[in-house]
Amino acid sequence: MSVHTLTVRPPARRKSAWRRLAERDSVARRLDWLLLLAGLALSVLGIALIWSATRNRTEITGGDPQFFLIRQSINLAVGLAIGVGVVWLGHQRLRSAVPLFYAFSLFLVLLVFTPLGTEINGQRAWLSIGGYTVQPGEFVKVSVILVMATVLADAVDAGDREHPARRAVLQSLGLAALPLSVVLLDDMGTAMVISVTVLGMLLASGASLKWTIGLVFTGAVGAVLVWVLGVLDEYQINRFAAFANPALDPAGVGYNTNQARIAIGGGGLFGSGLGQGTQTTGQFVPEQHTDFIFTVAGEELGFVGAGGIILLIGVVLWRALRIARESTDLYSTIIAAGVVSWFAFQCFENIGMALGIMPVAGVPLPFLSYGGTSMFAVWIAIGLLQSIRLKRPLSAA
Repeated sequence: MSVHTLTVRPPARRKSAWRRLAERDSVARRLDWLLLLAGLALSVLGIALIWSATRNRTEITGGDPQFFLIRQSINLAVGLAIGVGVVWLGHQRLRSAVPLFYAFSLFLVLLVFTPLGTEINGQRAWLSIGGYTVQPGEFVKVSVILVMATVLADAVDAGDREHPARRAVLQSLGLAALPLSVVLLDDMGTAMVISVTVLGMLLASGASLKWTIGLVFTGAVGAVLVWVLGVLDEYQINRFAAFANPALDPAGVGYNTNQARIAIGGGGLFGSGLGQGTQTTGQFVPEQHTDFIFTVAGEELGFVGAGGIILLIGVVLWRALRIARESTDLYSTIIAAGVVSWFAFQCFENIGMALGIMPVAGVPLPFLSYGGTSMFAVWIAIGLLQSIRLKRPLSAA
């Protein structure tokens, strides 16, 4: 009589919805969640800092302490929607629309010098449309990145080359120089950011190092000539003078930077608490909800909070660099490198001017400073990065 052994198997465990999603080739799996969450954290934190900086400023809020909180929340929502649209369309599909976007941004920046242009703090860099102000220079940053990436990558692909030819480099530089020269007329901060972005893209494209060296040398000579020939406006000269000598006229040209350092230095390790900063509440720091938003973090969140902001910016740059390194085509690599150069220099310049280690140049802190145009441009860039990420092979995700 044979004996059969009965094997009892445990019931199969059902996979969680999250695990099943992670094992599928899905958009959710391919997205760079660290990049997305870091950008969102910075944007939400910026809204809180803007509220703290403006809640007592009845002259600009109309008596509504929540005015700028609501406006910036709407800006973030619109920015996220635009970013989602960029991801949905895809950076490759948008490639054919780059000439139109470039022409549109150039048209907008030229409109600044028409009656639609608005001057703020000595700079004529805004358009006033229907009660809203738009800064076209923010869109120029994106359009320059896209048009240079298109020209440089097309030249390499068409010629089956490893590096862009001289003609392609000259063409891309000419396309960048056209809006840059217009922006430079009255917005030196944005012009500086675009210039550094152009250098970063040239390096990423594989162009000869001679081009970068030549551009840096040309820029240095141009800066000297601008200074010697007196091309700069008085307010721009005053900003550089205050940077060179912080003790110069502390109640005048050096007032902004002096008050900014007092605010940041007064925060100590953990800060005075959101909405409790004496410098912020007393409105001692001009333009605190825009260019000097970092001073609110320094005073009210302290060294820990301000350091956390820098850490989050570092996460954004790290993920963007990784996307640039792992992209599968030159067009994508150049775009990602341009975004990294833009974010890195603009964050360094903004935080540096609040700390007194960089001249005041009037550039916003990405994600955090108040402004719809800046928020839209930043999330267009994040959308481009996520689109590049989505095109990677699943095994590399």
